[in-house]
Amino acid sequence: MFTGIIEGMGTIRELTAAGEGRRMTVEADFDLTGTRIGDSIAVNGACLTAVHLAGRRFVVDVAPETVMRSRFKIARVGERVNLERALTLSSRLDGHIVTGHVDGEGRILHKESRSNAIIITIGVAASLARYLIPKGSVAVDGTSLTVNTCEKDRFSVSIIPHTAGLSTVAVREVGESVNIETDIVGKYIERFITMPGGAGEKQPASSGIDLSFLAKNGFL
Repeated sequence: MFTGIIEGMGTIRELTAAGEGRRMTVEADFDLTGTRIGDSIAVNGACLTAVHLAGRRFVVDVAPETVMRSRFKIARVGERVNLERALTLSSRLDGHIVTGHVDGEGRILHKESRSNAIIITIGVAASLARYLIPKGSVAVDGTSLTVNTCEKDRFSVSIIPHTAGLSTVAVREVGESVNIETDIVGKYIERFITMPGGAGEKQPASSGIDLSFLAKNGFL
């Protein structure tokens, strides 16, 4: 579990194919003291397990499912990545609940500097856009951001100078892809209200809350 508050960046130093998966060596820009083999590290928002550690370098295996859903399919040696180690029970939840399970990719459509922020518009499939709401949360390359506006196939976010200095989001160019994880709360709500009950299961009395109610009130 993560917060989307990026600790810092790192660089991909080695990348090899493992069938449809990848094995990747990443060098962090910051000290990894306290990190152990088996720990989870979010790399560009994807929860990966450290299988080897050497100083600031760690090795992870990227499963085929993760490669398919993320920009790791086009990752290259020398690429900069966002890094966050897993949340601890004593940590503050400063961002939002991020699982590290990337839902899919988005593509940067537009960037605009406005006062002290960079406004980025990202195109996404409708299957992802349905979970986005204005002022809701989204993880872009693992960075917790607030949704400014959203439409059926795109959304916009603001990048403040602090976030720009600590993550890769601000340096991505128009046309580049980014990893997207939508807010898990919306996915659970949809699952609960659309999954039919099992055979013979007693159904609770209707609460009046259904898909049309949630859409009308801005939840979908």
